[in-house]
Amino acid sequence: MASERVERKLAAILAADVAGYSRLAGTDEERTLARLRALRGDLFDPAIGAHHGRVVKRTGDGMLIEFRSVVDAARCAIEVQNGMVERNAGLPPERRIEFRVGVHLGDVIEEIDGDLMGDGVNIAARLEGVAEPGGICLSEDAYRQVQGRLDETFVDLGEQVLKNIARPVRVYAAKIAPSGASRAAAAATTDPPHLSIVVLPFTNLGRDPDQEHFVDGVTESLTTDLSRIAGSFVIARNTAFTYKGKPFDVKKIGRELGVRYALEGSVQRSGNRMRVNVQLVATESGSHLWAERFDRLVGDLFDMQDEIVSRLAGQLETQLIAAEARHAERAPHPDSMDLYFRGSAWLNKGWTAETLAQAHDFFERALAFDPGNIEAMVGAAFADAVSAAAYIAHDRTARFAAAEAALLRALSLAPNHALAHLAMGVVQIYTNRMTQGIAQCERALALDRNLALAHAFIGNAKIFDGRSEETEHHVLEALRFSPRDTNANAFMFFAGLAKNYLGAYDEAIAWFRRAIEANSNIPMAHFLLAGALAQLGRTREAQLAAQAGLALNPTFTLSRLRAGAAAGHQTYLASRERVIESMRKAGVPEG
Repeated sequence: MASERVERKLAAILAADVAGYSRLAGTDEERTLARLRALRGDLFDPAIGAHHGRVVKRTGDGMLIEFRSVVDAARCAIEVQNGMVERNAGLPPERRIEFRVGVHLGDVIEEIDGDLMGDGVNIAARLEGVAEPGGICLSEDAYRQVQGRLDETFVDLGEQVLKNIARPVRVYAAKIAPSGASRAAAAATTDPPHLSIVVLPFTNLGRDPDQEHFVDGVTESLTTDLSRIAGSFVIARNTAFTYKGKPFDVKKIGRELGVRYALEGSVQRSGNRMRVNVQLVATESGSHLWAERFDRLVGDLFDMQDEIVSRLAGQLETQLIAAEARHAERAPHPDSMDLYFRGSAWLNKGWTAETLAQAHDFFERALAFDPGNIEAMVGAAFADAVSAAAYIAHDRTARFAAAEAALLRALSLAPNHALAHLAMGVVQIYTNRMTQGIAQCERALALDRNLALAHAFIGNAKIFDGRSEETEHHVLEALRFSPRDTNANAFMFFAGLAKNYLGAYDEAIAWFRRAIEANSNIPMAHFLLAGALAQLGRTREAQLAAQAGLALNPTFTLSRLRAGAAAGHQTYLASRERVIESMRKAGVPEG
């Protein structure tokens, strides 16, 4: 049997990994991974591109990169290590992410899929292990190529015995001369990471010592819930609580902790009522970005704490993403996460043809910068799924297929990604897989209790499954968790749809009008409102509602709606024909 042809070549190889990664991940795995993704997007990948590198593989906390020349590889390594000096400035040693880098020029074997193997790769990887945290080590073969061509000086470490390498290798360590920006960063904090925040200990205004545990619990729970936001960097509660009971300046705290935002709050009890006030502050300017007040009757303190935190966390996520999007708009060189936040901000504006298209475009641009950006991958898939589900997209089948393929890949990389499970649930609900779709939404809620949209889509699925009478309960749960949700109109629309299928037209009309009041740019709400009005003989109102829907989606037809039945349950399908007929009476075109 003939052996496959082996392609060999001489290549400049850079290997990098994170020093002490196990310790960092053990302390806070999710935050460490989020920081690594951000560093890859705004530091590593731009430097690789600028110096003509090709990422061969990423392995957890490390990566292997091929360059056209050793000079390019060394310059990329120096740029990255200088950049890390800036990003670690002001952080305590135990929170710093520091890379070790090895560079070698050697013979490698290139596989058909572009992977590289052989001693050239192995030596680069072993050199990385020799390097100090924040350092760069070159083999003698690599050093000969850069000698005299770089400003940096190199220290001869002599011959080193590297694990599983037959012969000793002479190693040279780069003595990096920091750039001006890096030198300045050594004494002052640079621009903080994406969506970085500290939840400062809430103040107990009532000064009731019995209430102190409730106040601290709100602070701790908000810290935990905000850590779930994609791309976020949240200061740990132990550090935040060092400010408890002390006067503080948020600008100074921002510099000390290296964060863009601070959340302040207070809790006050008066008789049988509890009031919680919160303010989101930009640490750079000290300006208030958002404030909220939460009032309710005192009940079970743990239940109250859960409800308050859930509501605040959901609203805060929207506000923080909007703030990051505004920050990204001013960035002279936006990175993958900047583009992701801009896409998310568009998605949070409500689901219209324009907002979904804009969101999808930003997510695709983020993926062009970094194909491994899971958040952008999920965002693009979610935009595709919603566009298809809402009959905004003409190519519904293709959109659902594209979304499912992207989500399968995302979940293989991040099995506990709540929004990915929700998006997969939407795809399955609308492609006749109701049981699986509901299970995916329930999994999303198990991972993120604040994901009100998952409650709503479970209610939506119950309609298609012939259980419309159960939908309103799920919608009310979604509104309880997130009464001011940017997608609350979708929750209300699902409730109206269920009432419509049940023949409760007055209630359906009330829900549809609430949905349109929350966001008038949803064509299907107008069409279904028209049908419900027609059923009650309110012909003129029905015609006006149908015209409003067609103004938003002029190409919509009942034949397209009829072809897109989400399930085969007989109760649902029978009611659906009645609903479609009522829309036809209102003036919605057959097509």
